[in-house]
Amino acid sequence: MLPLPRLGVGLAYQAPLRPVFESPGAPLDYMEIVPDIFWTDRGPGHDPRHLDDAEGRAMLDAFQRQRPLVAHGIGLSIGSADGFERDHLAQVHRWWQHFRFPWHSDHLAFHLVEHQGHRANAGITLPLPRDRDTLALVVPRVREVIHRIPAPFLLENNTYYFDIPDAEMDEATFLNRLCAQSGCGLLLDLHNLYTNARNHAFDPFDLLRALDLQNVGEIHVAGGMELDGFYLDAHSDAIPDPVWALLEWTLPRCRNIGGVTFEIFGSWVDEVGLERIQKDLRRLQALWHRALGEDDPELPLRRVGS
Repeated sequence: MLPLPRLGVGLAYQAPLRPVFESPGAPLDYMEIVPDIFWTDRGPGHDPRHLDDAEGRAMLDAFQRQRPLVAHGIGLSIGSADGFERDHLAQVHRWWQHFRFPWHSDHLAFHLVEHQGHRANAGITLPLPRDRDTLALVVPRVREVIHRIPAPFLLENNTYYFDIPDAEMDEATFLNRLCAQSGCGLLLDLHNLYTNARNHAFDPFDLLRALDLQNVGEIHVAGGMELDGFYLDAHSDAIPDPVWALLEWTLPRCRNIGGVTFEIFGSWVDEVGLERIQKDLRRLQALWHRALGEDDPELPLRRVGS
């Protein structure tokens, strides 16, 4: 993957975070948006299928005059076995024509499934089998996305609360092959990785060492919570120490990266507080600038929890 424009540190848009985005001196370099929340999908057969939120687009136009926008979609469902959402892809293309985001991304997952002759939405990103059949399904779709939208395209590693048995490949091998065969980059979500490692009792650094980090175009960080014996990727807290440790080791090794994005859901903003969120953003910026100056690829390895 070619190097992305080095934007710096971003924050994923949620309405309660508007005071941060509207502050010219806020410690962030770009805004990441989920474009899907700014339109209404009326479903197949409607013309037009997608209706834009005019007020939301106007707000994004105003924000873009201060900082770049990066698109992180949730609607592509690139791993659905029963079909590929080309209408959704066309809508993303229309938005790229307007906003010209420097890269865009979606999830390496699926949420749309065929059920009794209709498409049902599971409401959650579901993991894909790590096998050759999945690559044969997803790789041509990724190439179609890249052909249709002339901006770098990244796929995000997914969380999984259960693992599909008898996988042909470990996760690092699967991600490396996907990027090599399709031409996409990787949105490396370190909180997703931490969540999986914590729930399934493996060392996340083992995966990171096996991953081709030259494919990483963006990193996501977030916080989560415990519930009923699981650790959840809930985007409900500040960045925990183990995720900072993963980021400190990983970021200097990602030579083609464009940015690091902090995610928190709007329903948790008041509890965490804007002051703490901006404190984490300032720490991310300091780490970003320090990492860009690192020349030694063999930095000391820090373990989760250290």
